[in-house]
Amino acid sequence: MRATRSLPAALSLLLALPGALWAQGGGEGGGGGLFDINAGLGVWTLLVFFGLLLILSKYAWGPILNAVEEREKGIKASLDEAAERNAEAAGLLEQHREQLQDARRQANELIAEGKAAGDTVRKEVEEKARAEAQACVRVAARDEGRLEARLALLKHLDDLVGGRGRVRVRVGVGS
Repeated sequence: MRATRSLPAALSLLLALPGALWAQGGGEGGGGGLFDINAGLGVWTLLVFFGLLLILSKYAWGPILNAVEEREKGIKASLDEAAERNAEAAGLLEQHREQLQDARRQANELIAEGKAAGDTVRKEVEEKARAEAQACVRVAARDEGRLEARLALLKHLDDLVGGRGRVRVRVGVGS
């Protein structure tokens, strides 16, 4: 409120001063050197500076600071969100690694179970094949015993007949 009352006063003072300075003879030809000090110019410079500072502080400084603060808040929020997403990604990566490790462990267990089952089946098949082979050997040995007995019987019959070769013998397995 005070700045709005002093603004018209400062503006009227700025308008009045150039006329007073011109009247003192500062406007007559010739001009000064580079190092001449002109009090009126210094006063005007200060008045323009403080006037501009007052106008900028009232109308521009606040919005500029607000924009900078909003930008700072936005950047901080973006950094916080990025850190949160980074932590989430790290958690997901760790979870993925655990799942991958678990899948590998399960695959190795399945492979081991498959090998064990294959070994069991192989042993069962070998045992069955051995049992069948032994059964075949027993049957063959029994049949061989029968054949030998038949052959011996035939030889005995041939001897009884007198070796004349009239008896024809038909040898068959399992009869």
